[in-house]
Amino acid sequence: MNNNYSNEMFDYDFYNSVDVQKLIEKYGSPLYIYDERTLRNRCREMKNFLKYPWFVANYSIKANSNLELLKIVRDEGLNADAMSPGEIYVLLKAGFKPSQIFYVGNNVSADEMKFAVDNGVLVSVDSLSQLETFGKINKGGRVSLRFNPGVGAGHHEKVVTAGNKTKFGIDSSYIEEVKQIAAKYSLKIVGVNQHIGSLFLDGKPYIEGVKSLLAIAEKFPDLEFVDMGGGFGIPYRKQSQEKRLDISSVSHELESILIEWMKDYGREVQIKIEPGRYIAAECGVLLGTVHSIKTNYGKRYVGTDIGFNVLMRPVMYDSYHEIEFLRNGKLLDKGKNSTATIVGNICETGDILAKDREIPDDIIEGDIMAVLDSGAYGYSMCSNYNLRLRPAEVLICQDGSDRLIRRRDTLDDLLAGY
Repeated sequence: MNNNYSNEMFDYDFYNSVDVQKLIEKYGSPLYIYDERTLRNRCREMKNFLKYPWFVANYSIKANSNLELLKIVRDEGLNADAMSPGEIYVLLKAGFKPSQIFYVGNNVSADEMKFAVDNGVLVSVDSLSQLETFGKINKGGRVSLRFNPGVGAGHHEKVVTAGNKTKFGIDSSYIEEVKQIAAKYSLKIVGVNQHIGSLFLDGKPYIEGVKSLLAIAEKFPDLEFVDMGGGFGIPYRKQSQEKRLDISSVSHELESILIEWMKDYGREVQIKIEPGRYIAAECGVLLGTVHSIKTNYGKRYVGTDIGFNVLMRPVMYDSYHEIEFLRNGKLLDKGKNSTATIVGNICETGDILAKDREIPDDIIEGDIMAVLDSGAYGYSMCSNYNLRLRPAEVLICQDGSDRLIRRRDTLDDLLAGY
């Protein structure tokens, strides 16, 4: 990592402030580390996304649900989105009030909805049948509706959550049926929400989605809020000068749209967003160790302890992460490179972290590998596949000290529940 990239990612020279060699020796490899300063900065960006006084940013915790990180997010003044009873439970343990949690369910049971209702958490439903289910268990209750605005965006087809090829949201052509079901159970529709997809770096689809959602919102006269969704991307290819999402431009355009919409609607309502990746991704680095270097039929492989049980994104979504190598705490010079495929220790041919990547030519066993921008959908998607142990998580505090915020699995953990 050159200093310019280090500064762009962390707002300061990260590797000159953090001794990753000592962290590996102290907490083991692989290891997730998070930078508190960067996390707080991203929270503040999202909290101040709009100048509108009734604006609220909800952190979508599926990106990273570590209890200690959630406490920081809460401390920075954000609310939260939950996708399961487990996420509601953890958010409450992190100190969020029920009124600060929004449960955005998808194809969930009546028991899950009841868990949210019993804990005082507002529920969003995304189909007519789910609205019926909600009405049966909470007659006369408050509810939000997730609509599919017909506009989708994302870095991979598996994360596009709106448009005509996704399971999410209510088709806007069913608005009258929605109202009939709501009337049947005396439900109060207090909000409408959407999510068009994840990791977009062009704000145009998002703005178009918001326009479509606002047109839908006009059909409901008693709304308390409109949730525009999240999905804000971060540049995973910083070393190739990939441009950041122009947050200020998106914000400025949305403010104009919202001001005009409020005039037509006749009153002001709360406006929400629900970012996850944008808040968590760039504060995280996944550290691992090189254990093998080999050439098979002319192809060079670098074998590490970062299998897809530790970081699923590259296998699941063909995702790209910048990777750097360190020895004795110092970055290896990239002056002389060669092509290699970086693989993990899982018994699967597809266990590939980075394919045909230009990396330093002098890598040896024992070098440390840093996988950048891994704070979102990293640990939260970890598993014990192959009965591998999940890594520890460590917070690099603002004063430079390190703090264990989740211990590494033990072998005994593999038998928990038996």
